[in-house]
Amino acid sequence: MSSLTGYPIQFNKAVVGRNAFAHESGIHQHGVLRNRETYEIMDPTSIGRSSVLVLGKHSGRAAFADALTRLGISLADDAFARAFARFKELADRKGEISEEDLRAIVAEPRGEHPDQVRLVGIRVSGGTDAVPVAVVRLARGDSVEEHTASGDGMVNAAFVAIQEAFGVTATLANYRVSPVTRGADAMDQVDVIVQVGPHTHSGRGLSTDVVEGSARAFVTALDKAAAASSALDRPVPATVPAGG
Repeated sequence: MSSLTGYPIQFNKAVVGRNAFAHESGIHQHGVLRNRETYEIMDPTSIGRSSVLVLGKHSGRAAFADALTRLGISLADDAFARAFARFKELADRKGEISEEDLRAIVAEPRGEHPDQVRLVGIRVSGGTDAVPVAVVRLARGDSVEEHTASGDGMVNAAFVAIQEAFGVTATLANYRVSPVTRGADAMDQVDVIVQVGPHTHSGRGLSTDVVEGSARAFVTALDKAAAASSALDRPVPATVPAGG
């Protein structure tokens, strides 16, 4: 009837609407995964439909784990917890998370060393007649610190502020932005290479906001530089000759 009349079926129409067998609430998704009849009084396949678990800000761990399993992705407990936290953070912004988004979230690099510095938040301001200013909040262990800097642009201001936070002078050797999903709320992947002294370090950031993605990439790269510097400064234990 829809194709003959030219009128599309409303999403919230009972039985035949797109939302009739779609589940986004975490408790609903968990219930459907355990037993479909928990929240579906009829079999959607009887009308040529199927159950759909919509991944969004209301989704829980069960639906997230099911989506990863269907993509053939297996994560250790710690990696799963980090990926799920990032998923919830992005879902609060995008609303609905696609398979491409999931793959990008899982592929996003994460530091593992105890002194890792993490980006907690970033705020930028500026315009045609104002000097761009970036305020970055970074976490070191249990403490959070805030750094402010200005620059030639919003990305440059963020880069300068993060340099000050790490206490290093770095040169941005390469900077690339690549969209990883489609649409107006697409996520961008930012890849950078920074040079600190004679050494270069890479970083990657993922976000729906280019400035935030850039800041994440800068933090990852400079965190690698700091970790490498600490390793070089660490004293080498003396070796005892055999029989000595």
